[in-house]
Amino acid sequence: MVIAIDGPAGAGKSTVARGVADALGFTYLDSGAMYRSVALAVLRAGVDPDDGEQVATIARGLELELDGDRVLVGGEDVGAEIRSPEVSATASRVSVHPGVRAALVERQRGLIAAGRYVAEGRDIGTVVSPDSPLKVYLVAGDAERARRRAAQTGEPVAGVLAAIGERDTRDRERAHGALRAAEDAVELDTTEISATEVVARVVELARERGLA
Repeated sequence: MVIAIDGPAGAGKSTVARGVADALGFTYLDSGAMYRSVALAVLRAGVDPDDGEQVATIARGLELELDGDRVLVGGEDVGAEIRSPEVSATASRVSVHPGVRAALVERQRGLIAAGRYVAEGRDIGTVVSPDSPLKVYLVAGDAERARRRAAQTGEPVAGVLAAIGERDTRDRERAHGALRAAEDAVELDTTEISATEVVARVVELARERGLA
């Protein structure tokens, strides 16, 4: 069983999903870390991120393990490295390939079938687990999303804002697993409310639905 938390970059998915998982005693699943790990492997291998066939081969063969907040590739903790701007930009490019998405969606479904998860991403409620009993779609204003991401990476806000716009366009226009809210998702605007308040609201929704 999974509580699905989707939304664009900077909307607060990771913070909220972790908070909800901690509050309910569920396991946190960061699907974005999986795409970032593929992107890192692609960069290390010197493969063209736009070569769908080669990238999908890497995705299918990647030795990837999610251990709490740690992300292991081939046994190496890459949790910090996959958050770099270069890897983030590459993740957006590799995630458009159907073969990559198929490989990672299969892994995600295998994980959530074995326990109680709070999973965050861009297509958890629409593709990975369309039968989720609680789907939440987080949104926030572009300027606020850029400010949050810049605070995390140390990049100039203007540059982050431009990158977010490009990422949004790619995510919404890709043919497979496009970024969109599920029809039955609860949309929460996080622009002017704290992460603590958002977590409390999602926890409330979970309890109202008898999930905890």
